[in-house]
Amino acid sequence: MNTCFDQDSRHLAPAHQGSSRQVSTAERFAKVYASDLSQDDLDLTDLHPTRADIARDALAGLVHSPKYLSSKYFYDARGSQLFEAITRLPEYYPTRTEIALMEARLPEIAKAIGRYAHVVEYGSGSGRKTRMLLDALADPVAYTPIEISRSALQASVGRLRAEFPHIQMLPVCADFTRSVELPHSTRTAARTLVYFPGSTIGNFTADEAVALLREMRVTIGQRGVALIGIDLQKDPALIEAAYNDAAGVTAQFTLNLLTRLNREIGSDFDLDGFRHRARYDANAGRIDTYLVSQRQQSVHVGQSTFDFAPDETIHVEYSHKYTDTSFAELAALAGLHVIDGWNDSRSWFGLRLLAARC
Repeated sequence: MNTCFDQDSRHLAPAHQGSSRQVSTAERFAKVYASDLSQDDLDLTDLHPTRADIARDALAGLVHSPKYLSSKYFYDARGSQLFEAITRLPEYYPTRTEIALMEARLPEIAKAIGRYAHVVEYGSGSGRKTRMLLDALADPVAYTPIEISRSALQASVGRLRAEFPHIQMLPVCADFTRSVELPHSTRTAARTLVYFPGSTIGNFTADEAVALLREMRVTIGQRGVALIGIDLQKDPALIEAAYNDAAGVTAQFTLNLLTRLNREIGSDFDLDGFRHRARYDANAGRIDTYLVSQRQQSVHVGQSTFDFAPDETIHVEYSHKYTDTSFAELAALAGLHVIDGWNDSRSWFGLRLLAARC
């Protein structure tokens, strides 16, 4: 197979029963220290979105037809807490399935990645899967999570640094979909591993996903690899239930986006005037999540006014589900090649190891 990675290519194998960045940039970023961590403990490169950034993105989405808001702004402190609660809900299969897959196959995954990796994670979440990966890898030299939520980043790295004192922690508070210059590790890494779990890749349009994968290709270079989680196609009822839990936690998570906008950019969304809706589109192979206007109403953002008709929607998130073929085709468009892969025993969720083509 045409790949520059210096290990043999491998076939995709499901787990047996019982067994979803660094790029060239002229920008230099100032380093600041996390407020709840001492200067001696942790360097944090802080590129957290400003209120102007958030307002600009919100206005761009609301003037569009149909209206949309970016899902990246779900993750303020409250949003991060709610998402962690979602991952533990009975309906939400992806997290527990991915963790079970990792528990079954981590020795193989670590061997495929190799020693002395600089682990770069897009997002950080609670760090549960990261902890498992770092523990399994052979002598990783550094860990760089790129996370838009400062509170989630600080909490995650604060826990990990105590458990892995031999791994240099180099967190970056930033939007990983934009160009970010990575901090350099003190020890020399044999390769860069981009870790992108949770099927977060599915939250992007096809064009956006290809652009992000191209950035990953730059980050990993010719000797590195990317380990990416993908949610696989399955019973549509099972998929749809995962985004419409009986307890209503996902609905709270979606509506929290409006709470954040009201707080940070001074908009006046009435939370009682919108409801959560998530539906599976079988033709597109994805969940589309919306905020739905409950009545005729107007919302103000700065000097702009946006009118909503009853049942008018704001699109807030995609959640694509993949087949091996569809994901391999997506990777190929970015100059990447699937060199190894693992599925859980039911083939609900997969991890794919990618490398750059020569």
